[in-house]
Amino acid sequence: MQRLSGLDAGFLYLETPSQLLHICGLIVLDPSTVPGGYDYPSFRKELEARLAVVPQFHMKLADNKLNLDHPVWVDDHDFDLDRHVHHIAVPAPGTRIELGELCGHIAAQPLDRSRPLWEMWIVDGLDDGTIAVVAKMHHAGVDGVSGASLIAQLCSLDPADPRPEPVGRGAGDANDLTLALAGALNIARRPLHLMRILPSAVTSLASWITRARRGDAMPAPFTAPRTPFNSTITGHRNVGFTALDLDDVKLVKKVFGVTVNDVVMAMCAGALRRYLARRDELPDSPLIGMIPVSVHETSERPGRNQVSAMFADLHTHIEDPAERLRALAEANAVSKEHNADLGANLLQDWSQFLGSAVFGSAMRAYAGLRLADRHPVIHNLVISNVPGPSVPLYFLGARMTGMYPFGPIFHGAGLNITVLSLAGKLDIGLISCPDLVPDLWELVDDFSLALDDLILAAGAQEP
Repeated sequence: MQRLSGLDAGFLYLETPSQLLHICGLIVLDPSTVPGGYDYPSFRKELEARLAVVPQFHMKLADNKLNLDHPVWVDDHDFDLDRHVHHIAVPAPGTRIELGELCGHIAAQPLDRSRPLWEMWIVDGLDDGTIAVVAKMHHAGVDGVSGASLIAQLCSLDPADPRPEPVGRGAGDANDLTLALAGALNIARRPLHLMRILPSAVTSLASWITRARRGDAMPAPFTAPRTPFNSTITGHRNVGFTALDLDDVKLVKKVFGVTVNDVVMAMCAGALRRYLARRDELPDSPLIGMIPVSVHETSERPGRNQVSAMFADLHTHIEDPAERLRALAEANAVSKEHNADLGANLLQDWSQFLGSAVFGSAMRAYAGLRLADRHPVIHNLVISNVPGPSVPLYFLGARMTGMYPFGPIFHGAGLNITVLSLAGKLDIGLISCPDLVPDLWELVDDFSLALDDLILAAGAQEP
């Protein structure tokens, strides 16, 4: 068995019927590259063969009332692919709008915790002749980077590449007694774990206060202005997506001497500014984004979620795109330095103390009492930038022409923007609650305009 880390398990404990904590991805495919042509039965057979190479797709949760620690992953010996892979057609006329509505409906459905926590929906009927795959995986099992890596393991660099050889199961089994005894032993070690991490937490808090006084700290929680998407969410979801040219982003990066991530953040800020200003709801103070930061290369803690969290000032109050980009790049440098000072393991260490009974009940009460509407806004939205492959990939022989990620949304932060680079493009996925952001496609269309503003600003800088 494989024990979930506290951070992994936290995504289970904090899930409610309206706050679903899975990650979705819309993969758009060109079926003309499939050897022998595309048909669903053959496509499903190929998927089944490749899933056998990745043991994680065959693992499920195991827990019992005697287990005092987090649940574990075990092999599902009753695995049935038909419970996870579904074949549907998008409603006519099959445009991106109908596909987005279908994705939103799928994203609003919870995963069955008695089975491996993933689903795939193969979608036909698109007006441009492409096919789509809507993949859904629980955040307890993947973060943004590892989720993209799992999908990549089902892909190849050439449509004619042979199938990989199947591998054995990877988690093993756990009976109730073993699970309970191991859990009790882990709980007994918690006081020692607390004594070990407490000094660094005190130091981090003192450092944050010192930095804030010097003016080189990232924004503090509960300092964000309120916007239409900072309220209690419902169980409904709407999504939108678009693709932009990575070369345009790199052009802006080169002219201003900033990073690609700075330009992406500035593009998000510009789109949000346009959207809120058009609705006459742009706050005077800047929006604050929560930015997941991958620590896969630096953390030594176990668990499938290897992330820390950084707060970023989006400078949406600045009208001029060039000035906004410079201010944002400077603020990003401060936030990155501050986040690094906090350490790669801070979030993972403290999340070990999350417990299902306490935090699950607290989150249900928080949602039921609509407390997100009453206290100051923690942060406005989540913005995630995930590096993807720079070369074309073939998913079961079909060339991948788009991969749009949709992360979870939260009570009080009902908008998630995730950007993934893929073969010279930036694929941008937005997900929200339609009760808070009913016109999400308008915000999607603002992204290309925001990038155009930055390109014009870059042109004005060149001699």
